[in-house]
Amino acid sequence: MSIIEERVDTLESILGQFIVHTDVALRRLEREMKEFKDEMRLFREESERDRKALHEEIEAFKKEAEQDRKALHKEMKEFKDEMKEFKRRQEEENKRKNKEWSALAKKMGTIMEDLIAPALRPVLKKYFNCDVILEGQRMFRRKDGEDYEVDAIAACSDKVFMIEVRSTPRDTDVGDIKEKSKRFFEFFPEFKDRDLVIIFGSITFPENVIKYASPSGVYVMGWREWEYMDILNFESVKKR
Repeated sequence: MSIIEERVDTLESILGQFIVHTDVALRRLEREMKEFKDEMRLFREESERDRKALHEEIEAFKKEAEQDRKALHKEMKEFKDEMKEFKRRQEEENKRKNKEWSALAKKMGTIMEDLIAPALRPVLKKYFNCDVILEGQRMFRRKDGEDYEVDAIAACSDKVFMIEVRSTPRDTDVGDIKEKSKRFFEFFPEFKDRDLVIIFGSITFPENVIKYASPSGVYVMGWREWEYMDILNFESVKKR
């Protein structure tokens, strides 16, 4: 009986120790779990603070970027407006100078030299694809005691241009120039192998003169909106 009691006592002792150790382990585990939970709570809180801070930084950056974009847009608009105004003033100034220059050329009788001649080659190239190989002003010929003078002549490989200039163009000038052109090859036979193109040049043209010249096959050349010298009725003559 004593052996059994001893064994029971031993088992009770072992069981008691196991319970004590288990309780200690459980308490340690509970403490560690609590510490882990506290650490996780602090980590989540810190992560949330970081997330909010990052969100606030992103929002601040977006707001600043939007402000910069609006400021840049405003500056660009102001710059474009300034450039547009500068261009407008420059165009007005150019028109004013062109008017003054034209008035002086008209007064001095140098419309051909000062206005028509400088623009002639670019205009012929633009509208007739003509590379000028000969150009002259106040081209004079005398034949059998008769004089014939053309204000300007320009020639390319397949065309010859007869340019007549008037300071104050009238519709009657169109008929006179057209009639004069009939004898062009008589006095300048070296151009007979080319097509004759008639250009009536001046500073500006009344609308009735342009309308009268177009059906007659006469091109008119003058200022376009006081900006540049141009053929003013090219399409109308071309459609004849």
